[in-house]
Amino acid sequence: MPVPDPPVAAPPVTPPAAPVRTPFGPASGLDPSIAARLRRGADGLVAAVVRQHDSGEVLMVAWMDDEALHRTLTTGRATYWSRSRREYWVKGATSGHHQYVRSVSLDCDGDALLVSVDQVGPACHTGNRSCFADHLPVSGRLDPVPGRLDPVPGRSDDQGERR
Repeated sequence: MPVPDPPVAAPPVTPPAAPVRTPFGPASGLDPSIAARLRRGADGLVAAVVRQHDSGEVLMVAWMDDEALHRTLTTGRATYWSRSRREYWVKGATSGHHQYVRSVSLDCDGDALLVSVDQVGPACHTGNRSCFADHLPVSGRLDPVPGRLDPVPGRSDDQGERR
């Protein structure tokens, strides 16, 4: 009886590189050159400071991962990551208080975004226009004089910051 030939081993297959994953979901469509500039926290998130585009009024702070930023940039609708619900949310999808994105800027360190929006209705879940309606007293405020150096905390020299 003939002896069968030993099986020929197939050459090893190199799997394709794994896609970059967001901390909470599948790979993001965020432009890699933008993703490379982000400095995320340990949870993979970046703070997003949201302001009214024409007045500069600060409305709220939320969190974005790469996918939320991608969705925001490509749809023009502010999309965030909810840390409590662990899901994406489009501002206004349930409340009707939409945020139409006018611009997004990355800060100098890459760890915060400034999202300028056209806010429809209140931005805060409490019904306030802004989440920053609870003002705290400041008793040590200094009124800067134009052209003078502002003191830098912790420095004893006169090399403050020029206004």
